[in-house]
Amino acid sequence: MTSKNITDMTQGNPTKHLLLFALPTLIGNIFQQIYNLADSIIVGRFVGANAFAAIGATSSITFLFFALCNGIGGGGGIVVSQFYGAHEDANVKKCIVNTALIMLIVPLVIGTLGFIFVPQFLRILSTPENILFDAISYTRYMCVGLLFVSLYNFLSSMLRALGDSKTPLYFLIFSIVLNITLDIIMVCVLHKGIQGAALATILSQLTSVILCSLHAYRTNPYFRFTCNDIQLSRQMCYKVIRLGVPMSIQFGLIAISSMAVQRIVNSYGTIVVAAFTATNRIEQLIHQPYTTLGTSISTFSGQNFGAKKNDRVLSGYYSGIRIMIILTIFLVFIMQFFGRAIAGLFVEDEAIISLGAMGLRITSLFYLALGMIYVIRGVLTGIGDAFFSLFNGIVEVIGRFTIPALFCSYLGFGEAGIWISSGVVWLISGVTAWIRYLTYFRSKISIETGSSI
Repeated sequence: MTSKNITDMTQGNPTKHLLLFALPTLIGNIFQQIYNLADSIIVGRFVGANAFAAIGATSSITFLFFALCNGIGGGGGIVVSQFYGAHEDANVKKCIVNTALIMLIVPLVIGTLGFIFVPQFLRILSTPENILFDAISYTRYMCVGLLFVSLYNFLSSMLRALGDSKTPLYFLIFSIVLNITLDIIMVCVLHKGIQGAALATILSQLTSVILCSLHAYRTNPYFRFTCNDIQLSRQMCYKVIRLGVPMSIQFGLIAISSMAVQRIVNSYGTIVVAAFTATNRIEQLIHQPYTTLGTSISTFSGQNFGAKKNDRVLSGYYSGIRIMIILTIFLVFIMQFFGRAIAGLFVEDEAIISLGAMGLRITSLFYLALGMIYVIRGVLTGIGDAFFSLFNGIVEVIGRFTIPALFCSYLGFGEAGIWISSGVVWLISGVTAWIRYLTYFRSKISIETGSSI
């Protein structure tokens, strides 16, 4: 089964495949983060610093909800890539269908529970009272739109698993342009405040899900289902859940640990919350090249592992490491010399800008460890290592629950300890990822080699 939108990564130069596959995804992810930046700038400049801080105070909670859903979609994507690499077309379709059924149920359950218990979550996080109402309202809107966001990410995951990283890019750009347009209308013209920004996100995601589904059906043969394809398979659901649930738990644990950090941040007051929100928005942008590279390596590894071409899996890993190191050097330079100008995009308050610039300079020193996490996670998930996602999440949770308190309070770093602890957690996670590579990856692909990274 062929289509011009499907890429077979089991042949050809690994570095070329990684770059060509990653580029559209990277552009899409950068556009997504540009939207997040634009959304934050619009709210910060036209609604106020308190509204900007309110969005930041909810970020760990909304990330938790999205993570629990998107892990399932990511697990389904890995299974699809392996079936595609093995040329099992019937199983590719079956996996897409069963993942879709799961992705209809999970967001509805999580979104409903989140909508009900959001006030309790925010109070547990010690959210300042002056931003609590806006924070509750914004999070509830996100819970309503969780189904649409999850379905769009599911479609993107399936298409990328088949080597099509361009279609998700096109619809993501469309969604972002629509979202920013609606943001301007809702916030600047209609003066709907933070609720208007949330509603703009929901409407744009709904539109993208509908249009992307129609396009996938029209152009990709794997999305044209017959009655025989649309069947619930316990075996296929198990395969998806076996990989997806550990990924969901991993992301969920990271989100919960982020909530622990957010609680410490909130205790310092609105200025620190706003500065932390600004650096978080920038770091979400910084994560995108690494995320994209990890996704590219995961798809490459999944297809070649399914095709039993283990030597190519190892070649893809080494290519990913080289790309990551070059990228890291560039990003560290930007943050060290232009951090203050970047932090000043969000607000005009000098105290917030100075604190945000300091945070960016600190965390950039740990970008190499961050890159290692994504590269190794990509290759391990691609070959079906369900344990690592869960283990890595547990390591990060332990770190985020203990290290911020250590640096902020016991070691006396104060506010700076917030950003130092983030970097230290990346370092610890990066080391554990490398150890997992040494102990599992090489034995799994059964390749004798005299060198390691």
